[in-house]
Amino acid sequence: MRDAPSAAWILDWYDAHARSLPWRVGPRERRQGTRPEPYRVWLSEVMLQQTTTAAVAGYYARFTGRWPTVAALAAAPDADVMGEWAGLGYYARARNLLKCARQVAHELGGRFPETAQALQKLPGIGPYTAAAIAAIAFDEPATVVDGNVERVIARLFAIAEPLPAAKPRLRALAATLTPARRPGDYAQAVMDLGATICTPRNPRCGACPWAGTCMARAAGDPASLPARTRAAAKPTRHGIAYLARRADGAWLLERRPDSGLLGGMLGWPGTDWTAGPPAEAPPLDADWRDPGGEVRHTFTHFHLRLALRVADVPRTARTARGEFLPAARFRPSDLPTVMRKAYDLARGPSPKG
Repeated sequence: MRDAPSAAWILDWYDAHARSLPWRVGPRERRQGTRPEPYRVWLSEVMLQQTTTAAVAGYYARFTGRWPTVAALAAAPDADVMGEWAGLGYYARARNLLKCARQVAHELGGRFPETAQALQKLPGIGPYTAAAIAAIAFDEPATVVDGNVERVIARLFAIAEPLPAAKPRLRALAATLTPARRPGDYAQAVMDLGATICTPRNPRCGACPWAGTCMARAAGDPASLPARTRAAAKPTRHGIAYLARRADGAWLLERRPDSGLLGGMLGWPGTDWTAGPPAEAPPLDADWRDPGGEVRHTFTHFHLRLALRVADVPRTARTARGEFLPAARFRPSDLPTVMRKAYDLARGPSPKG
């Protein structure tokens, strides 16, 4: 009869092999009495939604350096926060980050709720993020299930039902393993296990603390799980972006509406993104030219092909769309990735623009 997997085994493994992450209070520090700061747990978990650990590290360092407390972030101008977030993607997260910070700072006395149920009432905090914050910051025995955890549980119990249909079953099985003792360390342990040992391809079963109880390993093919329903092919959309630079070096930019894709971010004026070739829609009269090439970018639900038009315009140029941002205030890093790609392509190979 197969032994049931034990949380104690993976906690022992975590004590010896926990990843060192900028936002993490490791097991040794926890034993010495250091408690995770809820603000930093929340910030890291929001940043990690649909984003890799490697991509988040630099953003987390800049945010905590510039806004070390929830009160500081709540007081920050929207444009500054959106600029720092640029390139991290899924920009609704940044808008909700500010809404949540202001609600915590102004309505909750600067203190985050301590339960997953209460945390879910805040902007931008869904079931996974609420469970992670509650477990890691407040030791609530909440069940934390991300992609890594789904993979570990699917293999541990040999769940052949494909994702995403299997998600409720995987969550229920994960809940049976969540311990009352050290639930935050346990949640991070399973995530680390999925990230470093129980990897999508070539899992290192010999190093896994649950290897002896893993049903997929016993069956001889753990890498085949979890199964996934084949996703539909993404459609392709097309658009035109207009990059105008004034004689004094100012660039024509506009801030996108708060709702929708790239909401609240700076970008180049352009056409709608359509299934077929878009009609030209320049933001002002100018000698527009095609620099050649196109920007290719993939969003969650579609591929984008973006043609460019560039123009040099006089200081007296007037536009009904956007505004000219002085060269001293223009930072390409404040642009979302697709708009920065357009800037790099328009500038061409020369480092000067």
